[in-house]
Amino acid sequence: MFESLKQLFEDRVAPAVTRTVPGERERGLRLAAAALLFEVARADAVVKDEERTVMRAAVQSTFGLSPEEGEELVRLAEDASRHSASVFEFTRIVDRELPPADKKRLVELLWLLAFADAEKDASEEQMVRRIAGLLHVPHPDFIDAKIRAREESGLGKD
Repeated sequence: MFESLKQLFEDRVAPAVTRTVPGERERGLRLAAAALLFEVARADAVVKDEERTVMRAAVQSTFGLSPEEGEELVRLAEDASRHSASVFEFTRIVDRELPPADKKRLVELLWLLAFADAEKDASEEQMVRRIAGLLHVPHPDFIDAKIRAREESGLGKD
């Protein structure tokens, strides 16, 4: 089973990122970033409608996609996330390809997703922390991203 999951990643995500064609590289990077969003959404074993809405809005605004393109990216990200062996498959790509400021913005989006249902869930928070660590986001940036997301989501302080 692990081999088939690894094969899925190698067939779908990795080739798109490693190709020299800029559009293909960008699509692979978008898929990896969106899959990380989905990892946070499913961390508590329940993907709620509010989380799907935030995820669609995040990918559409971040990547400048139409609603249809955003929906397709979310669908592909969900599939990739559910079939991946670990978040490392996605964080490796994002860590290698994105500059620090974009990684911080992604962590902010992860926090927005975690706050989407207005419930503080320990498993979602743990997943955001894990991803931020794998992306080598410095702790002050991690905290700043959390504060900004909390303010944007309309939730108060911890």
